[in-house]
Amino acid sequence: MVRRVILVHGAWHGAWAWDRVIPLLAAAGVEATPIDLPGHGDDPGPFGDLHADAARLSRELDRRGSNVVLVSHSYGGAVITEAGDHDAVDHLVYVASFALDAGESCTTALAAEAEAAGIDHQGRPDLGDGFVEGPNGTVSLEPLVAAACFYNDCDNATADWALARLGPQPLASLQQAPYGVAWKARPSTYAVCADDLAVHPDLQRLLARRCTTSVEWPAGHSPFLSRPEVVAELLVGLAFASV
Repeated sequence: MVRRVILVHGAWHGAWAWDRVIPLLAAAGVEATPIDLPGHGDDPGPFGDLHADAARLSRELDRRGSNVVLVSHSYGGAVITEAGDHDAVDHLVYVASFALDAGESCTTALAAEAEAAGIDHQGRPDLGDGFVEGPNGTVSLEPLVAAACFYNDCDNATADWALARLGPQPLASLQQAPYGVAWKARPSTYAVCADDLAVHPDLQRLLARRCTTSVEWPAGHSPFLSRPEVVAELLVGLAFASV
């Protein structure tokens, strides 16, 4: 049995984020489906909040039946945390993403633990400095800040390609807590990105403790662009793993 892979993008991104990973999965015989959350990528919208995003994912899982490896990036971790206890899901994957607990949001995740651990943000770019307010509670990102935070280990052509595709993000979705906590009910793997300038690697390491297993990559926030072969290798292994 080969599990199917469903890929959930992060904030400001779309299904396009996984374009370099999907051919590698296909070459290994793994079926992969990237989804656009409401209002992102090729989805016409309207935008949703966290719970609407999770409902979108749940409908996709309804169509898949069973044996799914459910993969998230960044904010997408909040989405799979809420929707990932679906019967179709065998395994959760968090790539530099938010494995939230009850009552936490992306903006408050592990706040007390992070403070106690003395996580130091000095000398790092601040994604919030690039927020550009838009209509209906959305924010877009100033390109230079987005490039520094998201694509610091990508070549210039790749960064430019991705920056041209970024879209607005409803700010409320980053401030909401999930209704469910799927990593308590499903096996999970956390991929820490050690050179990440968007989500601090030390925060990722704290989040990774919640998962069944973890790996660490020398990569920035977007390994699906800078190191797609490493992402694919992990997912192929999980797709072919015995139950």
